[in-house]
Amino acid sequence: MSGNDTLARLAQVIEARRGGDPDRSYVARLFSKGPDAILKKVGEEATEVVMAAKDGDAAKVVNEVADLWFHTLLVLAQHGRTPADVLAELRRREGQSGLEEFAARRMRRREGEGT
Repeated sequence: MSGNDTLARLAQVIEARRGGDPDRSYVARLFSKGPDAILKKVGEEATEVVMAAKDGDAAKVVNEVADLWFHTLLVLAQHGRTPADVLAELRRREGQSGLEEFAARRMRRREGEGT
């Protein structure tokens, strides 16, 4: 079983619980509070990843990254996207220099602004 399978299964669970009872499901509770609640959790979890990494606690880094990934899956679900969409984007970028990718994004942004 691959990590892709795990992420896909988790995304399916999130989708199944999304409209559930907020008193019985953490996922349903976050969705019932609206997009800002989910985004706030992503920010909190990202900060916790940084703090764990600065502390040099590898086990805690793994736990906090798992929390961050989970909450970013909620964001993807909000936007009708799946982990497969992210994996496809990573495959698209594979073999391309990060600097080249940044330059291409900057160029697309400028073209979109008409400058």
